[in-house]
Amino acid sequence: MTRTLVEDETLEFVRALIRIESVNTGDPDTIGDGETRAARLVQERLEDAGIPTTFLEPVPGRGSVIARLAGTDPDAGALIVHAHLDVVPVDERDWTRPPFGAAIEEGLLYGRGAVDMKNFAGVMLAVAREFARSGSRPRRDLIFAFLADEEAGGRWGASWIVDNRPDLLAGATEAISEVGGFSVPLAEGRRAYLLATAEKGVGGAVLTARGQAGHASRPRPDDPVVRLASAVARIGEHRFPVVRTPALARFLEAFGAERGIAFADDDLDAQLDELGFVGRVIAASARQTVAPTVLRAGDKSNIIPATARASLDLRALPDREEELREQITSLAGDDVEVSWSDSLSPIASPLDTPFQSVISAAVAAEDPEGVVVPYLLPASTDNKHFARLGVSGYGFVPLRVPEDFDVYGQFHSADECVPVESLYFSARTTARILRGA
Repeated sequence: MTRTLVEDETLEFVRALIRIESVNTGDPDTIGDGETRAARLVQERLEDAGIPTTFLEPVPGRGSVIARLAGTDPDAGALIVHAHLDVVPVDERDWTRPPFGAAIEEGLLYGRGAVDMKNFAGVMLAVAREFARSGSRPRRDLIFAFLADEEAGGRWGASWIVDNRPDLLAGATEAISEVGGFSVPLAEGRRAYLLATAEKGVGGAVLTARGQAGHASRPRPDDPVVRLASAVARIGEHRFPVVRTPALARFLEAFGAERGIAFADDDLDAQLDELGFVGRVIAASARQTVAPTVLRAGDKSNIIPATARASLDLRALPDREEELREQITSLAGDDVEVSWSDSLSPIASPLDTPFQSVISAAVAAEDPEGVVVPYLLPASTDNKHFARLGVSGYGFVPLRVPEDFDVYGQFHSADECVPVESLYFSARTTARILRGA
């Protein structure tokens, strides 16, 4: 089958970006200049096509690029199309291919960022150049944003731009990026393409138990380690109730109708488990979650420490942050202190919008047996930062993949990969979405 230039350039650009080690460790001393080098590559390719750009580097090495293509309707709200250029660290001992080699084997492209998310950065770049070459003008302004620092919270990327250069995003009403758009089995011969219309919040808490230090030969009734361990166990074992958010309700409605399942809250985990890997993602989005992640106490076995601490990862559903904090405080108990760290609040965007109809039409044109299904993402993206400007964010990076290919499972994994054919599908479908948006 003959490939179009936009498909060929998509593969070329994704591979070029993967080969740039733009690893975000979260530590300024070890990050390097990979994000800036990736941003400069994007900038050069955009300007080669005659597209003006704005390069942003708030601190050395943390580069982002913004480009705006004018639409035909100046009254239509602009659409932010964004991807992050940073990737999470790798342990090469866990990989069977070079993580930054962009090798292609048996139809799969391997490398850190293959799905998270240099794939979409390459698609965006190729589609923007195609629009410029052809003179194609979408209805609304398209703001292409290639961003630094998403993997560490976006401080030097999307968040910094929202705080310091909101003029670059003027008039934006919606945004499209990760995490969604990949196909999952729906019913015999049919695929669902998940559309993230909401995201859980991301926050943290620290539990602290205090007592008196002493010799371990004389155990104390107020031993902070014991009290902390009890609090952690209560929180870790607590099962929060199912909350049928609009996104979850729509997912259950679509899958229930296709598979003949009446989903029930008291049996939801077992029913979702029968859906395979997609069910595990949805199960994580069906309720509030708290995960104890770090424990710290004494450093010598024969000393009872004066303090013991535990860190918790919190994932709150939209409009339920305060409720989650109250539940954690209650579970921790009166003799354990609870302090809260900075958080990214959950977001929820409208369902059944004209933009979602455009997405559905684009998918149907490329896959007549595909249907777009909303869901709630149990993780976080840069859409949270743009939401502070009143922008409704959606997660949809179109990828048609084989039935047993778990795209969500590729995020942050060793041997991260994506089918090359899926990249071509992504380029075609994204171009349809942006033309029709």
